[in-house]
Amino acid sequence: MNKLTLIGLGALCLSPLAFPLFFDSGDEFPSWAYPVEAQQRPGGPRVATPKDDGKQFRVPDSDVALTRTQIDGKDEAPDWHPNDHPAMPDVVRAGKPGVRACGYCHMPNGAGRPDNASLAGLPQDYIKRQIENFKTGNRKGSKSERTVQKQMIEVASKVSPEDAEAAAAYFSSLMLASYLKVEEADNVPKTVVAGGILVKDPAGGTEPIGKRIIEVPEDSERASLRDSHTTYVAYVPKGALAKGKTIVTTGGGKTTACATCHGPDLHGAGDVPHIAGRSPSYVMRQLYDIQHNARTGSVTFMQQVVQNLEPDDMVAVATYVASLQP
Repeated sequence: MNKLTLIGLGALCLSPLAFPLFFDSGDEFPSWAYPVEAQQRPGGPRVATPKDDGKQFRVPDSDVALTRTQIDGKDEAPDWHPNDHPAMPDVVRAGKPGVRACGYCHMPNGAGRPDNASLAGLPQDYIKRQIENFKTGNRKGSKSERTVQKQMIEVASKVSPEDAEAAAAYFSSLMLASYLKVEEADNVPKTVVAGGILVKDPAGGTEPIGKRIIEVPEDSERASLRDSHTTYVAYVPKGALAKGKTIVTTGGGKTTACATCHGPDLHGAGDVPHIAGRSPSYVMRQLYDIQHNARTGSVTFMQQVVQNLEPDDMVAVATYVASLQP
């Protein structure tokens, strides 16, 4: 593994994780679903931002070449696959003063990454409503020190209604594609935090999965280049798929079948979002945040849906939903 993988591009930091193999005692908080950069923890190691020496980088299946500065996305979101999508509105492509380009975090094709949300194919009004929820404090999140959480709240507070409308219309017009595979396992690669997501520890090694979902890019270097075609593996506990299917499709005696609101095949219904095939880390965060009142606002019914779910149930639900075709 080369130096690029270790330091990444931009303000990238690698730190060994102290994620429990099970949930934390007491609060049973799924810390593995909320990775936090080491520089945000007192005493954590820091990695200097690499300087741009003019070198151009490339990724598979793309004719585009980008410098380190371009990949950092300070002027425009890096777009390795411009033929994937229609022309981006200015707020998605380049952002506005005080508002970072939506396409930097959520990707030009709306695929997102495990640290944020895939927006492709979500209802336009739903996206606008979530921006408002971030702005009003209804989506403060259970781990408020996460950089992406802070950035989204800041963006929501500054974005104009016109730009919010344009971004929502753009992402809702896209078709969600799957770059994820779900794999049941007893043991998983040891991980570190890099660029806000979990990646395989360059030092190697494995550990028991416990009651976690460990979602990592297959190619850490490709992820560090912010390639929207990066593929991910979600390692999940054995038996989670079958258990998740029971809860999702029947309620499992604890809740309501998800299709009741999210539609056939969980592809959405009206303003209720399409959830099939989305990141299990993201789904887990939402279930936990809603259950613990860190996400409120327009989720009153969902609070009732999740109130009786145990941590293992939420892991199973996130696993099964992620395994479905988007």
